[in-house]
Amino acid sequence: MRNRIVVSLFCAFLFLMSAACGRNESSSSASSVSKQEWPSELHIGYQKSSFSLFLKEKGYLEKQLQKHGTQVKWFEFPSGPPLLEALNAGQIDVGYVGGAPAVLAQANPTSQLTYLAYEPEVARAIIVPKTSSIRTVTDLKGKKVAFGKGSSAHYTLLTALETAGLTLNDITPVYLQPSEARTAFERGDVDAWVIWDPFLADAEVNGGARVLIDAKGLPKQYGFIVGRKEYVKQYPDAVQTVIDQLNKVHQEIHSSPEEAAQLLAKETKIGTEIWKRTLSRRGYGVFPLTKEVVDAQQRIADRFYEAGLIPKRIEVKDAVAVIKQ
Repeated sequence: MRNRIVVSLFCAFLFLMSAACGRNESSSSASSVSKQEWPSELHIGYQKSSFSLFLKEKGYLEKQLQKHGTQVKWFEFPSGPPLLEALNAGQIDVGYVGGAPAVLAQANPTSQLTYLAYEPEVARAIIVPKTSSIRTVTDLKGKKVAFGKGSSAHYTLLTALETAGLTLNDITPVYLQPSEARTAFERGDVDAWVIWDPFLADAEVNGGARVLIDAKGLPKQYGFIVGRKEYVKQYPDAVQTVIDQLNKVHQEIHSSPEEAAQLLAKETKIGTEIWKRTLSRRGYGVFPLTKEVVDAQQRIADRFYEAGLIPKRIEVKDAVAVIKQ
């Protein structure tokens, strides 16, 4: 009888130990899954003309993500096309670009781009020297026009020329990044320049520029927060945190433009008054994608295909991410 009792107690002990081990293994497994929901690093691409720069300087994103062991690394780009090249190459995970660069990136056979959210348009225009004899878009025929190839300025120029019955074949394109284009514009090496804020505002105030036509009456072109597909799929919470914090700085800038202009001026070496001008004529907020926005982006894709700027037709909606909003 004593032996049977000892055996029974031993079996009960083994059962309890097995159950405890099972709980520990389940807890360990759950912990492992939890850790996998947050990346060890987040690489963000930004441009000096975007509010991502303000987010970088404020450190809000780092404060939120360090709770989950995620380190944020920032990479600066002069415009959207090189930023998206880095995204397709896996060098960055999230970034901000204009509509036109996103279309070109999506048309790449190895595209990793996915649309996450959008921002309102920024001011864009075609400018000429104040003393230029160019008075209408029609006068651009045969002239040298500077702009970033594949940038939002590219689409601005394309649609502006169409208002005068012209195409890109009617002008001489000079593909330059903003800093290079500013130099060429002031030296008189080009006849016109297509550019966006704050570079536009700076050229108007300090660069002897006159607006020939702005983008207000042209087809809309939104800004986009974009991500690398695999990263977005694997780490949706981290990506949502980026969107939330960007929206936070949008509201902060909108409510305190004076302070924002001073910070942005310090970081970009573009004057405070220029940033005040820029901030006064743009919209604010980071929003979930809507049909209207996707349709506007699809029009860019269709026009670029018709102009021979992308090799195939694309469906913008195929690259729209579904994440928490």
